[in-house]
Amino acid sequence: MDNDTIFAVASGAGRAAIAVLRLSGPAARNIVESVAGKLPNPRAAALTTFRDPATGGAIDKGLVMFFPAPKSFTGEDYAEFQIHGGRAVVAALIKATGAIAGTRPAEPGEFTRRALTNGKMDLAQVEGLADLIDAETEWQRRQALRQTEGVLGRQAANWRSALVEAAALLEAEIDFPEEEDVPGRAGHRAAKILAPVLAGLKAELAAGHANERLRDGVTIVIAGPPNAGKSTLLNALARRDVAIVSPFAGTTRDIIEIHLDISGCPVSLIDTAGLRESTDAVEQIGVFRAREKAKSADLILWLSEASAPVPPGVTGSEVWQVFTKSDLLLAKDSTSFDGDLSISAETGKNIDVLIKRLEDFARSRVSDGHAGLIARERHRKAFESAASALERVLANPEAPAELLAEDVRAAMFSLQRLTGVVDVEDILGEIFSRFCIGK
Repeated sequence: MDNDTIFAVASGAGRAAIAVLRLSGPAARNIVESVAGKLPNPRAAALTTFRDPATGGAIDKGLVMFFPAPKSFTGEDYAEFQIHGGRAVVAALIKATGAIAGTRPAEPGEFTRRALTNGKMDLAQVEGLADLIDAETEWQRRQALRQTEGVLGRQAANWRSALVEAAALLEAEIDFPEEEDVPGRAGHRAAKILAPVLAGLKAELAAGHANERLRDGVTIVIAGPPNAGKSTLLNALARRDVAIVSPFAGTTRDIIEIHLDISGCPVSLIDTAGLRESTDAVEQIGVFRAREKAKSADLILWLSEASAPVPPGVTGSEVWQVFTKSDLLLAKDSTSFDGDLSISAETGKNIDVLIKRLEDFARSRVSDGHAGLIARERHRKAFESAASALERVLANPEAPAELLAEDVRAAMFSLQRLTGVVDVEDILGEIFSRFCIGK
């Protein structure tokens, strides 16, 4: 299948102004000549009339670009047809292209997979590209773009160079113990080389959770007794009617989750059923789910109409008490009670203050995408494995050189897995299954 020439529409489905058909493989040059009439200058767009090779009939007029191997996205002969985005036009061009021998439709992510196979990208860059496609906020975009630019791969290569130097010292002592020019305390010399690498790994691990969290965002649960204004607040923060609001207690019985972009930070905001004792079986399920969501939340906004304390059993990493319906209170000018926030989702009072506090909270939990190498759990585990191996070397540099060399090799193996040099077939399928067909 790797010898096939693949094709796919890389633009969105449905009616559009422009559609892009991508080609990659050994027959790309022949397809361009057959469908576009001639081969354009490399990496230059040319206006042409696309024709069906079988009939000679015109399909559309548009742009064609050709990128000869190896200077292309996939490292193979690669071409793009840019045509009008009508369904009939796209279907006719796909039919004409697919009728040429040696071609087939691409699988999800197959263009990018060929780029990886041909050395145009490393595995960390592929993951960054997947995240860039899925990015919904500014912070996610920054993080994904840094990954696609190869920052993780370059740093891993720098660390690997130091590991190779240390490994050479240890291997020399193992292989040539009798030579006078081979130092007898290679472990100590290797430890000096490896210490900065270990420090760098630990620094990234310390900040890594914030970068990992950026992909999924911060989870905020709105909880409280029935009729406390939870759904009203959800609608106010979402700036649209997401949840049903009524004066009757127990209206919300299930979890309602929305995703927000708060100043670039991704936030999952969850409305829950009112917490109270109930004999209604359905409401009991809603209350149970509300408590379970609260346990795993980064932040709980506990809403109540009066300064009643948060009841026992409401636990989370952090709980804020928010007093609602402040427009009904006599002290209309007050902004808080005992330091807690007082809001009115109905009038909008102090909603801007709450949003600013939520923004500050999110910034404290999540990286803004400008720094940090760890973006996924896979990265963190590789860093932890490498750091653990190097810690063993630095803890006992006088150990036999054979044992020290094995730990250095283990650290090197972990760093190589970051960029897909070794042992990554088990995760490739999972990664590329998330790509769209034309990527």
